[in-house]
Amino acid sequence: MKILSTCDAIRNLIAQYKSNNVTIALVPTMGHLHAGHISLVELAKQNADQVIVSIFINPTQFNQASDFDRYPRSLEHDLDRLSNLNIAAVFTPQPDEIYPQGTSNTTKIIIPDLTNTLEGLCRPGHFEGVCTVVSKLFNIVSPDIAVFGEKDIQQLLIIKRMTSDLSYNIKILPGPTLREADGLAMSSRNSLLSEQQRKHAKQIYDVLKLTKDQFSTNKIKSLENNASSFLENNGFRVEYFSIRDAKNLLSISQDTENIAILVAVWLGDTRLIDNLLFPMP
Repeated sequence: MKILSTCDAIRNLIAQYKSNNVTIALVPTMGHLHAGHISLVELAKQNADQVIVSIFINPTQFNQASDFDRYPRSLEHDLDRLSNLNIAAVFTPQPDEIYPQGTSNTTKIIIPDLTNTLEGLCRPGHFEGVCTVVSKLFNIVSPDIAVFGEKDIQQLLIIKRMTSDLSYNIKILPGPTLREADGLAMSSRNSLLSEQQRKHAKQIYDVLKLTKDQFSTNKIKSLENNASSFLENNGFRVEYFSIRDAKNLLSISQDTENIAILVAVWLGDTRLIDNLLFPMP
């Protein structure tokens, strides 16, 4: 496993692979890897000859400097964990490698519609930063396949849209959400929770499951309100709890085939998101 930190180095490696018709899968991460990330790497290995994992905490997708500063970092541990997976390389650039003109003076990519709801409303500029860095990674690595987790379902849909709109010849593979034994979605941010908060956080998934079990098209608003009230009354600060069409995150319609229940909450100083996907009953 090579550890490469410059665009030239990763491009030289990719050129060698491409000259031998080797297919490449990219798994973009911000590090602090957990079993959910590893499952994405394993999915990538099943669908390509070689896998590149990027570890880059992208400053342009944080709308609060304090959130960026607080994001967990564990590069040595991450590299050690990846070393056992038989992947080609880890790309670990510094910010000035990705943003040579600086983060405030770089070209940005804006995706309409999908970025103007849910996470996009709560975190202004977040998806602009995500799309910009992912587009840069696509251009640097030139993968045949890129793998993204379904836990960030809105991000996944936006990346699919960007890939289509910008005519990237890249297949986007979704990886299912991995959960802890009590149901909490695996996330790098879970490490920021206190022991008591960590036990408490399982209620997010409990509410998602209950809402799914009670789902019907004629009581969506009631279900959303009840779930939000329950979470608020149990110590969470709710940013949204929303039931949407899983295809486009619009309101449920007669054409809806799959449902997404999406939630974003604060537990203390830590922001957590989750979702539950299921076919229309």
